[in-house]
Amino acid sequence: MSMKKYVNSHSGRGFSDRRWVLPFFASVLVSITLFMAAIFGLYSSSYGGDQVQFDIISLDRPEDSSGFFVESDLKRSLNTSRVLDIEAPRLAYLISGTKGDSQRMMRTLQAVYHPRNQYILHLDLEAPPRERLDLSMSVKNDPTFREVENVRVMAQSNLVTYKGPTMIACTLQAIAILLKESLNWDWFINLSASDYPLMTQDDLLHVFSNMSRNLNFIEHTQIRGWKLNQRAKPIIIDPGLYLSKKSDIAWTTQRRSLPTSFKLFTGSAWVMLTRSFVEYCIWGWDNLPRTILMYYTNFISSPEGYFHTVICNTEEFRETAIGHDLHYIAWDNPPKQHPLSLTIKDFDKMLNSTAPFARKFAKDDPVLDKIDKELLGRTNRFASGAWCVGRSDGEADPCSIRGDDSLFRPGPGAKRLQELMDNLLSEEFRSKQCSGPT
Repeated sequence: MSMKKYVNSHSGRGFSDRRWVLPFFASVLVSITLFMAAIFGLYSSSYGGDQVQFDIISLDRPEDSSGFFVESDLKRSLNTSRVLDIEAPRLAYLISGTKGDSQRMMRTLQAVYHPRNQYILHLDLEAPPRERLDLSMSVKNDPTFREVENVRVMAQSNLVTYKGPTMIACTLQAIAILLKESLNWDWFINLSASDYPLMTQDDLLHVFSNMSRNLNFIEHTQIRGWKLNQRAKPIIIDPGLYLSKKSDIAWTTQRRSLPTSFKLFTGSAWVMLTRSFVEYCIWGWDNLPRTILMYYTNFISSPEGYFHTVICNTEEFRETAIGHDLHYIAWDNPPKQHPLSLTIKDFDKMLNSTAPFARKFAKDDPVLDKIDKELLGRTNRFASGAWCVGRSDGEADPCSIRGDDSLFRPGPGAKRLQELMDNLLSEEFRSKQCSGPT
């Protein structure tokens, strides 16, 4: 048989046999279906509100090579505006303390408590085990905390040194826990046991319901001139990173050169930061937050500089920084290094400041009772709020029965806070952000 005859006869049998046609077209149809499902699956996952966005690589911008990297999608997800959210905001609080502060921490917690929010408490390692256990049991035994499950005590206690980087390390750890365990909060606020609110959470949540979720409240100013040599060049060692007992920071004889890849900023250690910004500080897709954190490991008063330096050196967040720490603080004069303890004589000044928080207060100072009565309407465990729908006659606790936590009953505190926000969001005030000498 010739080759030509063989080929022709083989081809003829192939085309004359129709049994393969149905399976072939069926397989093509299945392949097309799977391919289209995959395409639409990527699309819906990229834009679906309930899907994790970090694992999706964007394919809709072929002209932009950065669109093929996970970091680009991470950046976009963290920069997504939440202005259009119709749900009332939620806050995440870190309340920290040291030896002898457990009762003060509980008082501050109850004064700022609201079922919508998240709370994490850290009592540092200087406190004896018994005190840390008592704090945990107080939280565990509270019927409201047990039912709502929005208050937790950090199981790992850390040594926290005044003016050392251990405070930043503890704060970042608390943020990481809050991010891991709760998806439902918009701003992070850090308080100490010596802080106290000057208005109810209903006041705070009501005002922030009408504000952009992309605003970071962080008092800041750039370090310039001779103060760069005074603040940036000395190198300190925080014993809390290496020892089991607290002691003051240690100074070294060596001095460092000034950084060239970022500018240094300083300000208040008390902040109200957006979820997107603290996510960036934890994830740090461009490595800047980790680079700056390593720099501040040996920096004096790093809690007054880390977040400030990160936000003012990051293009995505620089314009979101509002230069205020939302606190009323009375400083010694001069040199304004240590806050004075507030008393009843400071009550009117606190009120006129329009700030939602104040510090520092001595334990059980009578001014706290005055704040409870006149500003918070606190007659039992918690400050008054629309979520408290129980009986309030006699000694009954109105917050023992919870109502709708998305309803607020704003009072005079909301009016004061709105006045502060109007000033902070004015064009003149915002034009000074992330700039100006110390």
